[in-house]
Parts: sequence; structure tokens; C-alpha cells
Amino acid sequence: MDDEITYEHDIFAELAKAKASPMTLQIDTDEPSEKKSIRSDFDDEAEGQLTIDVFQDEDNVYVQSAVAGVSPDDLEINITKEAVTVRGKRERTHKVSSQDFFYQECFWGGFSRSVVLPQEVDPDRAVASLKNGVLTIKMPKFDRRRSKNIKVKSD
Repeated sequence: MDDEITYEHDIFAELAKAKASPMTLQIDTDEPSEKKSIRSDFDDEAEGQLTIDVFQDEDNVYVQSAVAGVSPDDLEINITKEAVTVRGKRERTHKVSSQDFFYQECFWGGFSRSVVLPQEVDPDRAVASLKNGVLTIKMPKFDRRRSKNIKVKSD
């Protein structure tokens, strides 16, 4: 029994051709040769989704993300016991006409990401740092077994 599958198109050749071509899209306009970026069809106020890594060590949960070109003042981080939200904005340093682009793959504008954490953290002890374009948020794990002795004050 010969169950060989045959294809009419060489999918690998199609992928190679797509990879080699610029990321542009022909759009019907008055000028048939006018090319626009795929992203140019999106609303300028559209928000991008930040890519993140979430990992842990024995004592902490970490969130890391590449945010090259974003200053610390342009980042907003909100942490609860169960989740973290990162918002920010990446601004272009100069204006470039869409017809002057060969490739336009970078996201410019507002971005955000919210993620439910794998376990509860202590938001009051969380710290964030930005080094070489990488944002790192370190959140100590919430230890329900931890106890604290307190002194009783007299009035």
C-alpha cells in the first residue's frame, strides 16, 4: 500500500521567496506602484503587545522584556499579588515618510502586557530595573508560612 502524499506547489520555495521579499503589501490606490507598510493600515493609536519571559528562582518571580529605545520615564508598571501589567511607549527619534522605508518591522507607539503570575508575590517589595534595553521586574514570592512577632504598645 503506497500512501504517498503529493503537493502541487513547492511550499519550501514559496517560503524562501516570501522570506527574501520585502515586508510590503501592494494596496489598491490611485498610484498602482505605491507600496505601503503592512503596519501602516493599523490605527496610529493601536497598542502593541509586549513580549515577555516569566521565570522564577527559589525566592522570586521575574518578568523580563526587551524594551530597547524606551526610557524608564516612559514605562508604567502595576503589580498586584496575582498579576503584573507593563505599559509604555516607544517614540521614533525622527519622522520618516512611508515611501522612504524599505522594511518597516519595528513597532512604534504604545504597548502593554498583563500577565497572571504563577504564584502570589509581595508587590510592596518588588523592584524593576532597565539595563541595555532589557526590563527586569523582580518580585519576591509571597510566603504564607512566614510569620512575624510584633510588640504590643501601651497607651
